[in-house]
Amino acid sequence: MRWIWMGLALWAGTARVGAGGWPEFRGPTGDGRAEVEAAALPLRWSETENVAWKTAIPHRGWSTPVVLDDRIWLTSATKEGNDYFAFCVDAKSGKILHEKKLFHHDDPEPLGNSVNCYAAPSAAMEKGRVYVHFGSYGTACLDAATAEVIWKRADLPCRHYRGPGSSAILHDDLLILTFDGVDQQYLTALDKRDGKTVWRTDRDIEWTDLDESGKPKREGDFRKAFCTPLVVEVAGKEQLISPASSAIFAYEPSTGEAIWKVTNAGHTASVSPVFGEGLVLVTTGNRSTEMLAIRPDGRGDVTKTHVKWRFKSKDVPTTPSPVVKGDLLFMLGNSGGVTCLDINTGALVWRERLGGNHVASLLLAGDRLYCFGERGKATVSRAGRVFESLAENELDEGFMASPVALDDALILRTKTHLYRIGK
Repeated sequence: MRWIWMGLALWAGTARVGAGGWPEFRGPTGDGRAEVEAAALPLRWSETENVAWKTAIPHRGWSTPVVLDDRIWLTSATKEGNDYFAFCVDAKSGKILHEKKLFHHDDPEPLGNSVNCYAAPSAAMEKGRVYVHFGSYGTACLDAATAEVIWKRADLPCRHYRGPGSSAILHDDLLILTFDGVDQQYLTALDKRDGKTVWRTDRDIEWTDLDESGKPKREGDFRKAFCTPLVVEVAGKEQLISPASSAIFAYEPSTGEAIWKVTNAGHTASVSPVFGEGLVLVTTGNRSTEMLAIRPDGRGDVTKTHVKWRFKSKDVPTTPSPVVKGDLLFMLGNSGGVTCLDINTGALVWRERLGGNHVASLLLAGDRLYCFGERGKATVSRAGRVFESLAENELDEGFMASPVALDDALILRTKTHLYRIGK
């Protein structure tokens, strides 16, 4: 079902900012690329080296911080998921400026595992406003200076089953949210000024695990996903690329109208897509995990016609999102295997094993590739056609949130603290 609130008056705006800000989960361009020179960022650090400040963040949260105008915003929630918070931290001093409790739930659905938490989706930020998101547990728009609530929504349904994971993105005048649960799967766009629904599009997926009455034969992970979409330009028109369980979709971002889809055998998709050499590069999720290169110029179901190449390997990620540099694709597998592919052909350029478990997405800054592990190890290597290790670093706690590049510093969130790494 797709429907549009007809009272909306469209107005110009943008979610993208230049160097000096990190407005969304994957940064200014939405794909993990830093708009700063690699040499400006620190190469080496530890608990006693190149730490400008370190601030404890209460409760639990895996959301990536967002930054603008020297204010860092991030979310957190109590371990049991009863209370949900937004925190604002001064980027220069590390001082907590605001701690805002936004939502309360008496009986949230249990996570069922230790991997996710109730504050995994990242916020989105623009001049004067920050948009925090906790999936079906609530979404709010705050004044970025005062933390006053401008609007709130807590009526967008979805059974996440193992907690929310898809982050919010801003596009023109819209805040676009993704809800891929076990009960329903849809995208919706809110008017960022007042939070009213502009459009909603339900996923067009033909489920095969149904009984005679049309109900799922089993409840679980096979219908949910955790992906954050990416807006790309194809032949002068924009497409919202949005992976789901068992399918990858492209939508028209201003209306939610479906453009094309590619079906697959995967489920529980979590990796955000990237775009390079005119191709959509996206993984299929768990089970038969592959990296696909899709030509985005089709209409309807293009599974048999528009997949240029497929790459299958145990090092294709199911959680960390990749990055693109020129005609090269860099992937970080969950178990620490880094793979470089030629985007045009899908051919393997090199593969290197770092070891350890990884959830955080890759960061690309110039010719440097930053990888962050669950136990606190961070590896910096050369982003080129030949693997070259540049540095290994470590902090006390591990990384679940993805890294942020801010001017000449890294903003890193571990399981317990927020750091500014730099001179």
